[in-house]
Amino acid sequence: MKKFVSVVAMLALVVVSLVSFTKTAHAEEVKMVGVITKIEVAADKKSATVTLKDNKTAANVVILVKDEMTLDKFNDKRIVYGDEIRCKYEVQDGKNVSKLFKKTAGC
Repeated sequence: MKKFVSVVAMLALVVVSLVSFTKTAHAEEVKMVGVITKIEVAADKKSATVTLKDNKTAANVVILVKDEMTLDKFNDKRIVYGDEIRCKYEVQDGKNVSKLFKKTAGC
């Protein structure tokens, strides 16, 4: 009986360790540097859609910006068409949602 209990305890320990070391599913963070080719601020000014031309691939990437600090920079014209931007974003529900959005020059 003691042998059976120790085998069950050992199996439980192995299962718990395997579960704790497996990676959880999460959105992948993408980093890029590109030039703004289009800015569309929503009518309620709570979001904006920005199109960047990726410097590495020359592909156009559409990014949804929701943070207030960046939206204020769009409204104040501190970030405008043609600026080079350093950006981090995650794909959420099929949309590229910005996590970091700033000028490469240090704005």
